[in-house]
Amino acid sequence: MSERIPVSAVRPVNEVVLDRAVGALFGLAVGDALGMPTQYLPREVVRDRYGILSDFEPGPADNELSVGMPAGRVTDDTDQAVILGQLLVEGQGTIDEKELSARLIAWEGRMRAAGSLDLLGPSTLKALHLVSEGVSPELTGRWGDTNGASMRITPVGIAVPSEDLGRIVDAVEQASRVTHNTGIAIAGASAIATAVSSGIDGTDLGTSIERAVEAARLGAQRGHYVAGADVADRIVWAQSLVAGLRPEKALEVVYSLVGVGVATQEAVPAALAIASLFPHDGWSACRYAASLGGDCDTIAAMTGAIVCAHIGLSAIPTHICAQLMTANPSIDLSGLATALVDLRNPRS
Repeated sequence: MSERIPVSAVRPVNEVVLDRAVGALFGLAVGDALGMPTQYLPREVVRDRYGILSDFEPGPADNELSVGMPAGRVTDDTDQAVILGQLLVEGQGTIDEKELSARLIAWEGRMRAAGSLDLLGPSTLKALHLVSEGVSPELTGRWGDTNGASMRITPVGIAVPSEDLGRIVDAVEQASRVTHNTGIAIAGASAIATAVSSGIDGTDLGTSIERAVEAARLGAQRGHYVAGADVADRIVWAQSLVAGLRPEKALEVVYSLVGVGVATQEAVPAALAIASLFPHDGWSACRYAASLGGDCDTIAAMTGAIVCAHIGLSAIPTHICAQLMTANPSIDLSGLATALVDLRNPRS
């Protein structure tokens, strides 16, 4: 797991901004941990077994990805976001692509040693195999179009202010290139990073989602071409599908129409659609997203990061935060958030 970043190593920051940044990382981790037992289960199984999740649950025996995992344990979404965040801090806002590759490979090695099947996703795994063969980072992510870039991009949203979308997309592209160097993946990750950053800047959620669509359009122009539906248009469409629906009905619509697979153009619109239902309730946003089924740990992680970036740490019940920290004692989300906010507000 991750090393702790000493809070004393960075200067004091605006407390409201810091609270939102901490909220974003806790929202990500809580959504991820809630979705750990339900990931890749069919929607009807999740609905019949859990209803709408109201607490952390252990990995069930019939889920080969999470069987045996204790309640509250995070998955690859949080672990990889922490790795990316630490590298951003170490690189003062830039990512050492070779080091990112090395740390992702080392992370998967630890997961395998622990007997976990929750390993690297298809795009990341293929890219890192190419890295090991000495292929240029410009080419290793040539076909990476799944949601791995989006699931771990929240630290970029914390580190980069939202007023300059081009700057955010630049940072997303640099952070994603080694594994997900395609227009679809960069578009999705740009949308998530922008929604998080905009929330930290104090923008309302509706406006933040509009800005996320703009960022997705910019991101789609980066990286290599792969065939696939336009991420920005699918975000807009997904919002229109759930507008005015009860949350339970919205889950069914997102599951059946938007999709909850690993494709960026499914997972990112799904996350933003669920987020739009809960502009002032981060805990409910995490709970409902994690109850989707499919790749719902990733969708809930993105949803939680976005909504809680707009509210702050108070969006998550105190006892849930305590359970999360107990289940994952080596991850210092508050320390990492502090260091990332220091990048957002550099010393003069």
